[in-house]
Amino acid sequence: MSSPRFRVLIAGGGVAGLEALLALRDIAGDRVGLTLLAPDAEFVYRPMAVAEPFGRGRADRYPLAEIASELDAELVESALVEVDPADRAAVTGAGRMSYDALLVAVGARSEPAFRRVLTWTPETDAELFGGLLRDLDEGYIKRVAFVVPPGVAWALPAYELAMMTAWQAWGMGHDDVEVTVYTPEDAPLGLFGTQASAALRDDLEEAGVRAETGVYVTEDPSEAGRLVLLPGERSLEADRVVALPRAVGPALPGLPSDARGFVPTDLHGKIPDVDAVWAAGDAIAFPVKQGGLAAQQADAAAEAIAAVLGAEVTPQPFHPVLRGMMLTGRGKAWMRHSPAAGEGEGTAERRALWWPPTKIAGRYLSPYLAARQEAVGDAGKPDGQPVDLDLEREVPSVADALRQARLRGEDERARLRQRRDEARRDAPPPS
Repeated sequence: MSSPRFRVLIAGGGVAGLEALLALRDIAGDRVGLTLLAPDAEFVYRPMAVAEPFGRGRADRYPLAEIASELDAELVESALVEVDPADRAAVTGAGRMSYDALLVAVGARSEPAFRRVLTWTPETDAELFGGLLRDLDEGYIKRVAFVVPPGVAWALPAYELAMMTAWQAWGMGHDDVEVTVYTPEDAPLGLFGTQASAALRDDLEEAGVRAETGVYVTEDPSEAGRLVLLPGERSLEADRVVALPRAVGPALPGLPSDARGFVPTDLHGKIPDVDAVWAAGDAIAFPVKQGGLAAQQADAAAEAIAAVLGAEVTPQPFHPVLRGMMLTGRGKAWMRHSPAAGEGEGTAERRALWWPPTKIAGRYLSPYLAARQEAVGDAGKPDGQPVDLDLEREVPSVADALRQARLRGEDERARLRQRRDEARRDAPPPS
């Protein structure tokens, strides 16, 4: 009789969850029994959702049952509600589920930063933003503001939306529409370094989008609906305002969390002081929430779990690197290449700021999705500004988060050594 397989429960059917599922199947093979716990029946690939209102892309959907079947994994359609580490059990909407190792990849939820403006999220109905575009087309609005609120580290969608809105207005025959991005960043997408930021400035200028950097947008507590720019306390003047959301952690009972509900981990995704539980993706206490980084976190956690069950792998710590290519030179050609003009849907490089068009650089998930989509891979890759940014060196808040994660790892190892020593002291002497 074969021994029972090591049971790994992966909670979450998003980028981190699927990356971990693929990684564990590849690294651990058939020695691991995999269960995917997800509240939805589909994996919704959201990065291209930013282009849906403009008819330039869509959020692709993949049935999780098919993915689980291909990877010899069980799928349970339910949500993680609580964790009982003492019994190694996950409490779900479908009941309790036992595990040998649990990977929490449940993501984060979004909350509006402001009460009286349109908040854009990947889940937002395209029709909601479509109403803004219709008002733009009918000439009701002439000034549109896109706001990156304080505390939002991933500003890319604001620039994508702003440029697509500006080109859409131009395509509608309106050359008097003002589109502005307000951001606390020192430079547009300064996170990516000077060259990428300069390339984006060129694109913004060509699209007629103005960027006000180094400003913080806040609500005036004495006047409902008034947004104020700091420093200076100027009013934000616009006919419509679109803001990015803030992320809120899952705050799962049974697991530690910070003030915003995010789960602390070490650099291998291990949750301190909790046996056999790891976490990855937007649910963890890491300041930048982005799909490629979530995949890297999932890889680190998967390697650590695989090592515990005896796979021949040396777990590598999470080292955050943003990879991709920011495309340049879209300009008016981007707008001209449209289905309305009878030119077909348009190529991926003309509807996305970043290459590859999947926009998420996951070691396992990107090639897996590319194989399913029969994507072009590297063939025909357009010219652009390459981005390969070591966030630990470039972003102080990231460096600080990684230092904290290292300390958590050291504390966890010290705790395990203490437990081992206590077990040895309490063990009966050999007969």
